[in-house]
Parts: sequence; C-alpha cells; structure tokens
Amino acid sequence: MKSQEVKIYREIQRNADMAMKAIDTIAEKVENEELSLQISRQSLGYSELHNEAVKQLIDAKTRPLQSSHLSDAVLKTGLRYNTMLNTSTSRLAELLIRENNNGILEMEKVLRANGGAGAKPTALAKQLIELEEKNVRCLKEYL
Repeated sequence: MKSQEVKIYREIQRNADMAMKAIDTIAEKVENEELSLQISRQSLGYSELHNEAVKQLIDAKTRPLQSSHLSDAVLKTGLRYNTMLNTSTSRLAELLIRENNNGILEMEKVLRANGGAGAKPTALAKQLIELEEKNVRCLKEYL
C-alpha cells in the first residue's frame, strides 16, 4: 500500500472517529426524538466507513491510527462548553453541522495532498464526504 493511501485511510479513520465521538457527546443532551434517531443513523454510517478504513490498513499490515486522548478531550470539552447554557435542538444541530463541515474540509485537504492514491481509498474518502454533506442537509431541518 502506498503511503498516500495510508494517509487517506488514516484520515477517514480519524474523521469518522471524531464524528462518532461528537455525536456521542451531543446525544446525551438531545431531547428531540427525531434528531436523536437521525444522529444515531449518522453514527452508524460513520462506523461503517471507519471499520472499512481500519480493515484496509490491517489487511495491508499497516497500523491503524491511534486516537489521541488529548484531541478527544478537547473535542468533548468544547462541545460540552458550547452546550452548557443552550441545549436546544437547533443549537445541537448547529454544532453537529459545524463538525460535519470541518470533517469535509479536512478530508478534502488530505485528498488533494495525496492525489496519487489509488481508486479504492479515494472512493471511500468521497463516500465519507458524501455522508457528511448528506448529514448537513438533514441537520439543517433542525435549525
């Protein structure tokens, strides 16, 4: 496996992992049943992409990315801080939209920086971007 492909798979893994952690952090504050169901579906989609990226890395005998406890803590603390005074459905949807948009930007950057990667990791990365774009469209209904 080329180093460019490894970078893309690791970014997919990192991106999906951060999204699932953001959803888990927000989910405990969601009171709207429809939004709760929506973000559960989103988390499942991220989980599938995360697992596929990890599988590809393991199959290539490459170590998957190890999650940083510091970045996890920063993400969770930031989300908890941003929901301390306002846990309305629209506020929670807004925060998740921001996380999705950040994920899209980061994935696009990695794709551009690793243009020589094969079709398979590029297709999986584009699947992740499409999922995040779809999530943003769905979450806008809750603003």
